[in-house]
Amino acid sequence: MELVGYTLAMFRSELENAVGRANVIDLEEKRKELSIDQSWITHMWNERKQPMAIPYFIVRPSTTEEVSKVMKICNTYKVPVVPRGGGSGTAGGAATLYGGIVLDVTRMDQIIEIDRESLILTAQPGINGRVLEDLLNEQGLMLAHYPSSVDISTLGGYLAARGSGVMSTKYGKAEDMVLNVEVVLPDGRVIETLPTPNHACGPGMLQLFVGSEGTLGVITKLSMRLDPLPEVRLHRMIQFPTVKAGLDAGKAIMTNRLNPAVIRLYDPGSTQKSLNTTGLDLDGIYMVIMFDGFKELAEAQQKKVLEICLANGGTDLGEELGKHWWDTRYVAYKAPVHPAFPQMYGTLETVTTYANIEKLYYAKKKFVEENYKEWGAKYTAHFSHWYAWGTMIYDRFYIDTPPENAEEAFRLHNEIWAECTRINLENGAVLNEHHGIGFKLGWFMREQYGEAFEVLLDIKKSIDPKGIMNPGKLGFGVW
Repeated sequence: MELVGYTLAMFRSELENAVGRANVIDLEEKRKELSIDQSWITHMWNERKQPMAIPYFIVRPSTTEEVSKVMKICNTYKVPVVPRGGGSGTAGGAATLYGGIVLDVTRMDQIIEIDRESLILTAQPGINGRVLEDLLNEQGLMLAHYPSSVDISTLGGYLAARGSGVMSTKYGKAEDMVLNVEVVLPDGRVIETLPTPNHACGPGMLQLFVGSEGTLGVITKLSMRLDPLPEVRLHRMIQFPTVKAGLDAGKAIMTNRLNPAVIRLYDPGSTQKSLNTTGLDLDGIYMVIMFDGFKELAEAQQKKVLEICLANGGTDLGEELGKHWWDTRYVAYKAPVHPAFPQMYGTLETVTTYANIEKLYYAKKKFVEENYKEWGAKYTAHFSHWYAWGTMIYDRFYIDTPPENAEEAFRLHNEIWAECTRINLENGAVLNEHHGIGFKLGWFMREQYGEAFEVLLDIKKSIDPKGIMNPGKLGFGVW
């Protein structure tokens, strides 16, 4: 139901009463800007000047109470609400598919408490990642997340899509760092999960909201585990003769329960696209390793890891190249190096077990390069978030000159995504490891979950019976 005339004016009046007139924004350019995120499809559609659904207003609350008021108003009018932090997502999770309002939480940017005894941060969701990290570092602490989007993303966004940072191999993903959250539900009720994430108090409600991408409610406060800044960081770069040799070394490191903060294995294409954009001139397959913590412990673990790498055919290239990677680790994710429209690209990343990862890599590489040769498609991959049981593959396809026609480009992009996603699922992987589902991958949720998807949908309908929370995402559809 579209709001028009005095109905829309009344809706606006109520929002202004809730958050203040200055925080209900109707400028067309701003509404258009915040109707998309960093997903390629939304940028392409916008650049090709295709019709787009833009929100009625951008609404900018500063407190939980204001968010609650806004949700009650939108629930009454049955107006879609799209929560938004930094807009750094690449899956279309913050795109306004059905108009409504954008609930911009970037005014909610306060640190509420730093519990130095327990090393816990409590903060609002809209604080910028870089600002937060700098403030913590000044106190000898860190939120050991460090995503490539740190300069443009927000704390709440880390949780919305279960984000990973470059040190997740040791410190875990955002979902492993969170202790509890406060959430405003679609009808305006405010709830809080248990004060600790570990308990024997029935099903865990915390992880229901983590990764829900704004489809179940709005996170308005969150508590995260902090860590002390390490005494040392030890860096290394290893060259391997094959991708298999590098994967075998990484597997041996992790299954022997060594504890590196970073393992990143680059295939030849990713060496060119990522490592060499930082001023290096390398060719082949390379692994970057970093240990941190107390000096004697980090040195002992590094010594053992080097033995494993050399036993798997690796060549130790020393500390300097590893340190160079750490100092320049964000370069490949920023302009002008990061891929951007009009080039077509897609990050096909996923995670699977050690038993499946090698065949998954070669299956996608073969598919992209052989089936889209006429488009000059390229495929690159690095393996960057490692677990006790498997690893994540951060892989991309690139087409330098995609179709000019928006619908043809859309079709080609989705065709590649569809087939590569099914290759992921056929090889024991999941739809995504840390960029989220949004609407880009939502249409595969039923294929991934099977009958279990109906359970998720029942939960969604129970919490959000009017379907106003970020409709069209996670495959939940609209009603």
